[in-house]
Amino acid sequence: MITVERLVAAGIAPAPAAAFAAPLEGACRRFGITSRQRLAAFVAQAAHESNGFERLEEDLRYTSAARVCKVFRGRVKTLAQAGPLLRNPRALANVVYSNRLGNGDVASDDGWRYRGRGLFQLTGRANYMAAEDAIGRPYKASPELVAEPVDAALTAAWFWAAGGMNDLADRGRFDDITRRVNGAAMLGSKERQDLFIRALGAFS
Repeated sequence: MITVERLVAAGIAPAPAAAFAAPLEGACRRFGITSRQRLAAFVAQAAHESNGFERLEEDLRYTSAARVCKVFRGRVKTLAQAGPLLRNPRALANVVYSNRLGNGDVASDDGWRYRGRGLFQLTGRANYMAAEDAIGRPYKASPELVAEPVDAALTAAWFWAAGGMNDLADRGRFDDITRRVNGAAMLGSKERQDLFIRALGAFS
């Protein structure tokens, strides 16, 4: 069972623990994230991705053109291209997420509308629609819901189950879970492992 006390023991600050305990409990039960191994792995990954359940929307406010080119090197290739996107999250989202992930072109505003939200940064019109179909919530029309605790928890648990991560948790394949959540870069692998070990203790 997910409680405020267990989330705090897993390393989550009291305020987000209080906000997320009930939503996480409902979402995890719905998607079969119920064993100690599954819960610990899920909470650890979600905590890392969301900065301790406190960052539920992608931060697209960049102040360095070089940084924009590095982070989005496949979409923004020159400093001149990056310049107009600085301190302009909407413009940046519409450029880097246009014509992919089910989004329309830059003018469609889909990149901004369906930017990363939730515990696992659900991104792109196609993914919002898939989550809507699976969960039964109006994410296409109201994508901002994904940044609220109930829907942040639901979309993360759906993504987890749909990606076969319950099975990976059962088999102790934590690094494989990290790859499915974060991609080949495996960013923060050590920190995720540390969170997992702490969460195992919290859910013992």
